[in-house]
Amino acid sequence: MRTNPERRQALVDAAIEVLASDGARGLTFRAVDKAAGVPAGTASNYFASRDDLLTQTGARFYERLQPSAATMAQLSDGPKTRENIVALMKEVVGRIEAFRTGYLALLELRLEATRRPELRKVLNERVRADLDFNVRNHLESGMPGDKESVVLLYLALNWLIVDRLTLPEIFTEEESQHLIEEAVNRLITT
Repeated sequence: MRTNPERRQALVDAAIEVLASDGARGLTFRAVDKAAGVPAGTASNYFASRDDLLTQTGARFYERLQPSAATMAQLSDGPKTRENIVALMKEVVGRIEAFRTGYLALLELRLEATRRPELRKVLNERVRADLDFNVRNHLESGMPGDKESVVLLYLALNWLIVDRLTLPEIFTEEESQHLIEEAVNRLITT
């Protein structure tokens, strides 16, 4: 297997694009090579199997979606208010919507994980780590709300994101922003 990390990353990023546009069935080494703009056969030099490519793609989504230093500072150093939580939740939803192909690829990977135990293991670990990261940071920041309120926001906002990315006519941008505010106000008690 090849070890050029930049090339591997470009191939995994191309796999995200292929998953978003063509679904899991369309994810082939040839499709990834084409999307990455590399010679045919390149992806097969970097990934032992299609399962290996799927697994690494699942991990890459979370690498690309890390919050910025400014967002983390807003959490740790910003006001300890529901209004700040609303702003942070809007930032998260906006960041995910801006990486539309990544989230759509993640949905494809989640469906594929129902049939692939190794992928399911990786996604379970990554999603659990992401949720634990969010809960831990929320609690350590001193923001109002508890673990359950963070988990409930995670569940509510994830489905809002699914609707916004797959059926955007259901909720307008204005409705989406209002629903985020309402979710925080109803779930975060002071």
